[in-house]
Amino acid sequence: MLTRDEEYLLLKAREAAANAYCPYSHFAVGAACESEIGIVTGCNVENASFGLTVCAERVALFGARSRGASHIKRLAVSCVNVSSEAPAAERMCCGACRQVMAELMQPDAVVLVDGVGTFTLADLLPTPFALKLGELNGE
Repeated sequence: MLTRDEEYLLLKAREAAANAYCPYSHFAVGAACESEIGIVTGCNVENASFGLTVCAERVALFGARSRGASHIKRLAVSCVNVSSEAPAAERMCCGACRQVMAELMQPDAVVLVDGVGTFTLADLLPTPFALKLGELNGE
């Protein structure tokens, strides 16, 4: 059972999907993250050069960080035009987004996937890539 705050965050993610720019996939996704600065939303933005496409999760997280957020408490994701009969895998965050979450969120941060369930980041990415900067600098 979702809390009232979680339901609201999912609603904001669904609303954000209305702004998606997805002329190629027609797969509109919205995301909303909650932090100490409030709720920041994002949508997927595609590009004819597919590698330049950015997922809704990353748009929301980057937007929150660029506005000064340093603690992302929760992230909600909604794939609004996926059939209710579609398997959970078609609604889940991609690996790139999970890695960005690992950089900007704590392992116990909540990730709400519309129509699938509630996870912690550690559930979604138990062993993220981590770069030890000291090693790169010869320390």
